[in-house]
Amino acid sequence: MINDNFLKNKVSNLTGFVTNTATEIKSVVKKNAGKFLNYTNVAKDKLKNGALKDIHDGMGVFKKNKATNISTLNADGKVSPKDWRVSISIPPRILEYAGEDSLLTPLVGSGNRLIFPYTPTVLVSHSANYNPMQPLHTNYPYYAYENSRVDQITITADMFVQNEAEAQYWLAMTHFLKTVTKMNYGKNDPDRGLPPPVCRLNGYGQFTFNNVPVIITNFQFDLKKDVDYISTKLTASSNNVPDAIGGSASKNTGSAVGGLAWAPTESLITVGLIPQYSRTKQTQFDLKSFIKGTHAVKGDGFI
Repeated sequence: MINDNFLKNKVSNLTGFVTNTATEIKSVVKKNAGKFLNYTNVAKDKLKNGALKDIHDGMGVFKKNKATNISTLNADGKVSPKDWRVSISIPPRILEYAGEDSLLTPLVGSGNRLIFPYTPTVLVSHSANYNPMQPLHTNYPYYAYENSRVDQITITADMFVQNEAEAQYWLAMTHFLKTVTKMNYGKNDPDRGLPPPVCRLNGYGQFTFNNVPVIITNFQFDLKKDVDYISTKLTASSNNVPDAIGGSASKNTGSAVGGLAWAPTESLITVGLIPQYSRTKQTQFDLKSFIKGTHAVKGDGFI
């Protein structure tokens, strides 16, 4: 038979343990409540100002009107090697008409290029082509080398829009891709007959995509039915370069085209590119320089 005093002692010990544990938990919660509230306020501010406000690009946080902004180009017009974001440059032929009265104005403000604000997925394929030759009465064919090539490069990028500036940038991105897949045409175009222009692909530093000449062969974007859409007015006073892109404030002039547009808060953009080297450029290729990485450092565009 269990002694009553024994049970009383056990119950008393258990009660004391629970009381002490509750006191410790209360102390910890009280001690960290301030930090929790601070984190909550920070999160609210980020939601209020747009997720792109504090996106890290791998080198630091972009801040507006700062001299340390690394989205600008070098003196030679090439992308800074410190800026490893994936981007497609605006060709000079298009840039001529991409001023303050163009839908492409936000891209001008981000360094004359389309910058993917969220790190995309990039698929690259290289191939060496051989022609099989199989004489009669042989078990194995001989392969004669024909050529090498870089196959289509596919960029798949998520895009999120949470404010009017980001909506304008989304509109500029899609309109730019529409533009560079068109030729000059029409009786009023003095340059009619010219094919779509050659762009420049940059990303991931000097040894992956450094000033690579590419043509846009195809692209697509989705307009989902189960997401919200943000409207934007295209006016000359629009501040349409998101802070995460790091555009120069002096170029945040907006578009004077006028009108109203809607952009999805979430979308997927896929771009297909193929390297395009001129005959003159191909004669400058040297395998020894390619192996050493000299071509890459110089920005010759060979990959």
